[in-house]
Amino acid sequence: MSKQKDLPLLPAEADATSSSCCEPLSAQSISTADAVALAPAFKALGDPIRLQLLSQIASAPEGESCVCDLECGFDISGPTISHHLKVLREAGLITGERRGTWIYYSAVREKLAELAGLLVIPELAATTA
Repeated sequence: MSKQKDLPLLPAEADATSSSCCEPLSAQSISTADAVALAPAFKALGDPIRLQLLSQIASAPEGESCVCDLECGFDISGPTISHHLKVLREAGLITGERRGTWIYYSAVREKLAELAGLLVIPELAATTA
């Protein structure tokens, strides 16, 4: 099954909030409820290992990565990798599907688009497109 490799880019004229919970930060102040809902995802991305894991998963040729492929790129133990994957999963950034003894992870592209939409600065998006 072939899946898209790259994350989709929003056109400059697109409404950046169409897939997100709230307006971009540059448009108005975020509500407490939205901040509480989104903070775990941003916190999960604040760790370099988790950011690398998410990057490897999101950029995998088939759109998913086996945990067996992720473990070889780091100088940390398997259980530590599993912990980082659990944090990403609990933050809603990845999903996992067990196939036999392995788990295959995929990025939740809608969640990534939601986070990206929150950080869009419309003036800059229009000039870089």
